[in-house]
Amino acid sequence: MTSVEEERPRALLAGASRRWVRMLPWAVAFVLCVALLPTTIVVLTADYGLNGGLASGLAVAQAAPLLLAVVRPLHAWYVVFAADVAGALALLTVDFEERLLWPFPPMELVGYVGLCLALGLRERRRTLVLVWLVTAAANVGLEFAPSHGAGAKGLLLTILGGVALLLGGVLRERYEVQRRLVEQETISEAERGRRTLLEERARIARELHDVVAHHMSVITVQADTAEYRLAALPPDVRQEFTSIAATARESLGEMRRLLGVLRNEEAHGELVPQPGLAQIGQLAEATARTGAPVDFTPCGTSGGVEVPEAVGLSAYRIVQEALANVVRHAPGARTQVSLSVSDPVDPVDDGDGGDDGGEGGGARLTVLVVNEPPPEPPAGPLEVGGTGHGLVGMRERVRLVGGTLDVGPLPDGGFRVAAQLPLTEKDIT
Repeated sequence: MTSVEEERPRALLAGASRRWVRMLPWAVAFVLCVALLPTTIVVLTADYGLNGGLASGLAVAQAAPLLLAVVRPLHAWYVVFAADVAGALALLTVDFEERLLWPFPPMELVGYVGLCLALGLRERRRTLVLVWLVTAAANVGLEFAPSHGAGAKGLLLTILGGVALLLGGVLRERYEVQRRLVEQETISEAERGRRTLLEERARIARELHDVVAHHMSVITVQADTAEYRLAALPPDVRQEFTSIAATARESLGEMRRLLGVLRNEEAHGELVPQPGLAQIGQLAEATARTGAPVDFTPCGTSGGVEVPEAVGLSAYRIVQEALANVVRHAPGARTQVSLSVSDPVDPVDDGDGGDDGGEGGGARLTVLVVNEPPPEPPAGPLEVGGTGHGLVGMRERVRLVGGTLDVGPLPDGGFRVAAQLPLTEKDIT
C-alpha cells in the first residue's frame, strides 16, 4: 500500500503551503478546458469550414487532456500534440481564408502553451528539450505541406511553446533550489544546536572533573592513613583499606585520561579551582562595576544545610551567564540576584520552555536573577529563543543536578532566570 501511494503522481504545486496555490493549477486547467472546448468547435466549423463532428472530436482531444496535465502533463502532451497535428492535417482538406492561422489555430496555441508550462513545472531538462525538438520538427514539417503559404506566423507554436517550456523549467529549478536551501538550513541549524549542546556538556564535564577528583583524593588519603589513624585494625581490614586506596588512585588516573579526551586546544585556564556559592558575591560586584546596578542577596541560615560542590558550581555558572546576558542585552538595567535554601512544595513552574529535571521534596537551593528593563532600548532583543550557548548551558547544568529551570521575559520588559537545585544526594541524579 505504501509503495503504491509513493508512486502515485502528485498534482502541480501540491507541496505549496497555501491552499489557494495548490488549487491554482486545477482552476487554470478547468478554465482553459471550459473556454477552449466550445471555442474550438465554433472556430473550426464557422471560420475554417471543418465538419462539425470532426471539429467536436478534435476539440475534445485538444482541450480535455488539459485537466490530466495537472497530474500527468507528459501523458496529456502525447494526446494534445497528436490531436494538434491531426487537426492541422484535417485543415488541409478544407478551403479557408489565408488570413487564418495554419497549421495551428489560436485556440490550439493557447492550450498548447498552457500544457508546455505544466510540462516545464514537472519534467526534467532532457524531457523538455525533446518535447521542444519534436514540436519544432512537426511544425517545420507541416510548413512544407501544400497550404496557404508558409511564414513566421506558422512557427508560433514552436516559439511560444519553447518560451513556456523555458519559463516552467526555470520556475521549477528555482523552487528546487529554494527547497534544498531550506532543507540544508534546517539540517545546519539542527547540527549547530547539537554541536552547541555537546560543547556545553564537554565544558561542564571538564569543570566537574575537579570536583570529583577532589572527592577521590580525599577517599585515597583516608584509605591510606586508616591504619595509622585507627588502632588495632585486623589484617583483613587493613588489606581492604589498601585495596580501596589503590582503586581510588587508579580511578584518578582514568579521570585524568578522560579529561585529556574532553579537553581541546582552545580550553585554557581550566586547572584553577572551580568557583562556588562563595564567589557569587564577587561576581555581582564585578558586574556592578561595569555600570549595571546589581543587588545581591546571599543564602540565609537554613539549618546548616550543606551545598554540594557540583550544585555550587552550577549555581555560580547560572548566575554568571544570566549577568552576562544582562550586560549584553539590557545594559544598565538594575538586576537582583538572590540565593535561598528552601524546601518547596511545588517545583518552579517552567511553562515558558524551562527544563524539568526533578520533583519537589528535598532541600533545594533557589537561584533567582531578575533584571528590569534597560534605561535605553537595547540594540537587539533579549535572548529568549534558547539558541545561544548561555541558555543551553544553564539547562544542561540544571538537568545534570536534577533541578528545574524557568527562563523568560517579564511583562514590563525585563527578564527572569529562576533555578531550583536539589541539595540532597538522593535528588541529585
